[in-house]
Amino acid sequence: MTAPEADSCDLLVVGGGVNGTGIARDGAGRGLRVVLCEQDDLAAHTSSASTKLIHGGLRYLEDFHFALVRKALKEREVLLAAAPHIMRPLHFVMPHAAHLRPAWMIRAGLFLYDHLARRAHLAASSAIDLRTHIAGGPLKAGYRRAFVYSDGQVDDSRLVVLNAVDAAARGARVLTRTRCERLTAQDGAWLATLRAGSVSRVVRARAVVNAAGPWVSRFVTEATPVRAGRQVRLVKGSHIVVRRLFAHRFAYIFQNEDRRIVFAIPYEHDFTLIGTTDVDYHDDPARVHIDAAETDYLCALANRYFRQQLGAADVVWSWSGVRPLLADEASDPMSVTRDYALELDSDPAPLLSVFGGKITTYRRLAEDVVSMLAAHLGRHAAPWTAGAKLPGGDLPEGSFAVFLRTLERRYPWLPARLRLRCAHAYGTRLEQVLGGAAALGDLGREILPQLYERELEYLCREEFARSAEDILWRRSKLGLHLLGVDSGPLQRWLEAYAASRGVTTAGL
Repeated sequence: MTAPEADSCDLLVVGGGVNGTGIARDGAGRGLRVVLCEQDDLAAHTSSASTKLIHGGLRYLEDFHFALVRKALKEREVLLAAAPHIMRPLHFVMPHAAHLRPAWMIRAGLFLYDHLARRAHLAASSAIDLRTHIAGGPLKAGYRRAFVYSDGQVDDSRLVVLNAVDAAARGARVLTRTRCERLTAQDGAWLATLRAGSVSRVVRARAVVNAAGPWVSRFVTEATPVRAGRQVRLVKGSHIVVRRLFAHRFAYIFQNEDRRIVFAIPYEHDFTLIGTTDVDYHDDPARVHIDAAETDYLCALANRYFRQQLGAADVVWSWSGVRPLLADEASDPMSVTRDYALELDSDPAPLLSVFGGKITTYRRLAEDVVSMLAAHLGRHAAPWTAGAKLPGGDLPEGSFAVFLRTLERRYPWLPARLRLRCAHAYGTRLEQVLGGAAALGDLGREILPQLYERELEYLCREEFARSAEDILWRRSKLGLHLLGVDSGPLQRWLEAYAASRGVTTAGL
C-alpha cells in the first residue's frame, strides 16, 4: 500500500545511531520539524557495538591527533554531567612493558591527556606499584609498575535511545523499522520515499541529513542524485565477554607487540569485556561478526597479562561493529582518524552527509550539523545541548550514589539488583517506569527473571522497543544474564501486547 500524500518536515534524518538521534534531538530542540527514520532498531548496528567508553582516545596522541583528543576530552566532561545514570568514571591501569613504550613516553602522554581539557569529574593520572596495589592481583608476577588514568564508561545503546526519547519529547517523529529508499528533488526540497514493511510513505523535507553510518556512501550513491566527495573506510572492531576475571573496580589497558592496545573492562558486574580489534572490512555491515582469528588475538593478549588464561571456550558473548571511519592515507586501520567530516550539497536540495566520528563526540557533531543547516532552514536558535541533561540524568546533586540511596528509601520493596539495574537504565524517569507501583505485585507478571510487565509496557510505549532482542540486548543487557533462558515468553508477551492495540510487533 502506498500513501500518495506527502508529509512535511524541515529536517529528515536518515539513520538511528548515536549521530542520527543526536542530530534529531538537537534540531527538534531548536524548533525544527524533524523526522528520523531508521531501517532497523535504534542502535542496532555500530552504535551498540562500541567498547562502551566515553574517552578522549589516549592512543591517538601517538599519531598527533591533538585537536581530536582535546575535542573528545571536552565532550567527555559534557556527557558525564548530562547522563550520570548511564555514564560513570572508570579508572584504567596500564601495566608498564618497557620494551613497548618507555616510561617517559607514557608519562608525557598522560600529562597531555590530563591537561588538554579541563577535568571536572575525573581524577588525574598517577603511577602505582602493582606489587601492593589491588589491580596487581590478577596480573602475572612480572608486571611491577603501572600507570593509572581516568575516562568514562557508558551504556552505548541506551545513550542512543535516550537521545531519541528526548528528540520525540521535543516534537520529532522517530520511525524505526523504516527505510529511506530514495530522495527525489522537487522545488528545492526533497521528496523522500520511506518504507516500513509493505507500507510506503512520502515525506517532503526541506533538508536531509545522511547519518547512515557504515551505509553513508552507499546511501548517497544508491538513493540520491548527488555524488559524494568523501568516502568512509569500514573497519571492523570485535569484542569478547568472559566470566569476571577480577572483582575490583579498575579496568586495564594492555599494550601489544603490534603497538595496538586492548581494554579489559568490568562489565555488567559478573563479566569482563575485552576488546577491540581493528580489521578492514569489505562486506555487508549488517552481517558483521567476530572471526576465530580475532577471538584468538584478544585471548592471546589477555593471556600475556592475566594469571587466569583464556581460550575460545571461555567466551560467553561477543559482538562486532563496523566503524565508518573517515578515509585517509593511513595504511594501518588502527591509525585511521576517528574525527568526522560534514559534507553539505545544496544542489538540487540541501543534503548533509556525515563521514566518520566516534561516540564521544556525537553531541558536538550533532551541534555542528544543525548549525550548518540553520541558515538553509531559516532557523537561528542558539545551540543548547551542551548544558542539557539527557532524560533521567537530573540526579540529585548530580550523584548516582545519592540517587540510589533515595530509591532505597522510596522503593524498599524493589529487589536490590532490579533497583540498581533500573536506576542505571532510567535515572529519574524510573518513576514513570514504575507508574505509581507500591509493591512488587503492582509491576504485573514477571515475564522473564527481573523483567516485569510494567517495564515492558514503558519500553514499548516510550522507548520504541519492538522485539525481544531490542529489550534484552539494547534497552538492557539482560540477555547476557539470561544466557540459555528461553526468551519465548517475552516474544509472546510482545505479540499479545501488539494485538491488543491492533498492530503487529513491527508497528507497535
